[in-house]
Amino acid sequence: MTIDFYNINADSFYESTIDADMSQQYARFTEHLPANASVLDAGCGSGRDSKAFLTMGYDVTAFDASHEMVSRAKALTGLDIQLKQFDQFQTERQFDGIWSCASLLHISLINLPAILSRLEGMLSAGGVWYLSFKYGIEEREKGGRHFTDLNENALENLIRPLTRLQIQSVWITDDVRPGRDEQWLNAILRKQ
Repeated sequence: MTIDFYNINADSFYESTIDADMSQQYARFTEHLPANASVLDAGCGSGRDSKAFLTMGYDVTAFDASHEMVSRAKALTGLDIQLKQFDQFQTERQFDGIWSCASLLHISLINLPAILSRLEGMLSAGGVWYLSFKYGIEEREKGGRHFTDLNENALENLIRPLTRLQIQSVWITDDVRPGRDEQWLNAILRKQ
């Protein structure tokens, strides 16, 4: 259902998100990364963030579940974006950073622990992980997409079993897209 939404609405979604100003989130993530860090953009969508990290000199690997978004991300970045869902992406690499901006929110709450554990395994010791969810405490279907909204407590409950991960910071932001009044839960995790 959610993947179909992105395949059908790829052009409008791309246009509505490609110019979103994510500079504050980038800064809070990259301040923890070494120069030339390896970054996994997990659920890269349009490729906006992958392109930003490439421009900053990072070694970027990216994947997305929508073939239409993968096509646009490849065109934008020149990267070999992989067409994979969270439970399909495999790699032997460990990354200095994982970026999952507005992507994990499409995973059902019952499946999130397994996906978080999988991704945690791809993060190097000392690595950092940015993730964001719409702010709230419900699972819902809206406009052909599934959303799992989280608040601070729900995030803590999800991270607690992953004993090597520590929450470094959590903050709330307003949606940066014009005409949107939603709030977002942002977090930086670090792997011990």
